Amino acid sequence: MWHRFPSAGRHAGPVRRASGRRPKGPDSAVERELFGGHRELDTGYARHEMARLNISFRGMARRIPHLVAQSVRLAWATDRAALLLVAGAELGQGLGTAFGLLATNRVLVELFAAGPTPERVRAALPSLLWVACASALIAVLRGVSTAATGRLEPKVERAANVRLLRPVIHVELADLERAEFRRLLDSARYGTDSARRMISHSVGVLNALVSLAAAAGVLAVLHPALLPMLLLIALPKGYGTIRSARRMYQSIQVWLEHLRKRHQLSQLLTGQEAAAEVRVHGAGPHLLGHFERMSQEHETEQARLARAEAATDLASSAVSGLATAATYGLLGLLLQGGVIPLAVAGTAVIAIRNSTSQLGQLVRQVNHLYEQSLFYLDLEKAVSNAADRAMPTDGHVLKRAPQEIRFDHVTFTYPDRPTPAVDDVSFTVRQGEIVALVGDNGCGKSTTARLLAGLYLPDRGHILVDGTDIRELDRASLFQHVALIDQSFMEWPFTAGKNIHLGRPSDPYSPSDIHRAAAYAEADAVIAELPQGLNTLLDRNYHQGVGLSGGQWQRMALARATFRAAPIVIADEPTAALDARSEIAAFERIRRLADQGATIILISHRMASCRHADTIYVLDHGRLVEHGTHTELLTRPGSRYAAAYKLQADQYAHVPGPAAAANVDRGDRLRG
Repeated sequence: MWHRFPSAGRHAGPVRRASGRRPKGPDSAVERELFGGHRELDTGYARHEMARLNISFRGMARRIPHLVAQSVRLAWATDRAALLLVAGAELGQGLGTAFGLLATNRVLVELFAAGPTPERVRAALPSLLWVACASALIAVLRGVSTAATGRLEPKVERAANVRLLRPVIHVELADLERAEFRRLLDSARYGTDSARRMISHSVGVLNALVSLAAAAGVLAVLHPALLPMLLLIALPKGYGTIRSARRMYQSIQVWLEHLRKRHQLSQLLTGQEAAAEVRVHGAGPHLLGHFERMSQEHETEQARLARAEAATDLASSAVSGLATAATYGLLGLLLQGGVIPLAVAGTAVIAIRNSTSQLGQLVRQVNHLYEQSLFYLDLEKAVSNAADRAMPTDGHVLKRAPQEIRFDHVTFTYPDRPTPAVDDVSFTVRQGEIVALVGDNGCGKSTTARLLAGLYLPDRGHILVDGTDIRELDRASLFQHVALIDQSFMEWPFTAGKNIHLGRPSDPYSPSDIHRAAAYAEADAVIAELPQGLNTLLDRNYHQGVGLSGGQWQRMALARATFRAAPIVIADEPTAALDARSEIAAFERIRRLADQGATIILISHRMASCRHADTIYVLDHGRLVEHGTHTELLTRPGSRYAAAYKLQADQYAHVPGPAAAANVDRGDRLRG
């Protein structure tokens, strides 16, 4: 895939820092029109796209021991027996290769000896059998290595995934929302796959190195002068492989974003999200034309690249051919001068040809190994960062539901935001109260609720839970007492029953308890319409999966919070997608939870829904500007709450025409 070509980023060493800047992309009229020009994608997997472009031959060679050692440590921690089996099989193949070459030399010695042909053939038969045995042994050991590698790879991938996910699920929410940390996690997710790939690439490197060492050892035994000959023919070939690869990667880097945008157009034309506007607005033919133009631009680049690659390959092959000619010329001189016999020369030719092939494999495998290691290093860094950013678990444990939560001059600013979302806010919430947070969009209501739940920690001020600063709590024990109905609630792609059960996953899965929670939230009607009831998969992307409407999903979220049965319920715009009747019923059920002793934190744009709150707090640009009961705020001169309430009430009260009275009644019912 195009997006899997990594770059150097911060990983120094085998990269040339002077050329760490991506080449300028194509000047595409389509990109200028649709995307405002050539822009790079800001995602984790784009972090390392320059590394393979900038890798040098010497840098690659220097990095081999470190890369292989990484893979060995990973495999050793996962399945030592499989690792030892792979190592033994690869070393055995190398010994088999060396033995096979020596046996081949004995065959040639017998065949080139003086005497009748039948006698020479009979004399060569024992050595031929040894050659066959060596070949069979190599084949068996190759199979053993393949089987052990196949056993090892999925275990390594699982271990890498768990190693990443275990600390990430405990990271502070504010840190999880930091752009740099998100990019690191994005890249680290590719690192879990890279951990698996590094095993096979390391095996390939080991195989090539052992085979090269075996061939070199045989040549040194046959005649010391033959070893430099191997290097003479092999090094130009390896250098040509690196140079050719870098030329190809440079083109990829130049056109990478262009290809991503073209792929994005394809997804927009075939996906569900844009399907309606693609058809109704006629965007389909328009975007298809742009897709074709971008494809034609890339076709032109591919033709140019093919010509350039042909020239590079020709030059590389010419140098390699000259080196080969010089090598065989030297071999001929040694043969003519009687320095080596004909059998040794024949064996040397076979060894040199095999070594050249193995060197090409070595270069390719190290190249792939280096690429994957960059993502794996990001995985290592993400694991370390996640552990450093994790919520502390050694704090004070709440033994019971909080009786009082007090904000004392609390200020909180989101990462990368210049102004506070919550600014010097103080108030108190007591057990069993209904507290409403109201205000315009962006005033800090949801942030305040998340601070109260312990999802964020204040930058300044204190949040005291029964007198204990929230920073000193084991917040997992606080979460045990909180149910969250978020305005962007999760639509879990699981069964309907599991969607509700995730409200308290530590409890056994009980269909009867789930049905009771669904009935309380009026989600039982939704479940009754599903083809398989609680076992219906709520994801259209799967066979027989079902999609729910926004209102139906909201009822499922209410049921999930009900199933949690927590003493603190945070309801952030819990009825935005419900119809009028369902909205009134939902607010009534949430209010009744307070009668059972629950503390309700209600966030809503519907002022009428807040009338039963014990205290209403009005926020504006992160600051608490007024508070009181519904009646107190309505009668307070200059009250923001009263002005907003009247504005909403007037939508129903001042409707012209004969239906005005009916609409006034309807407005009263909605406000009730």
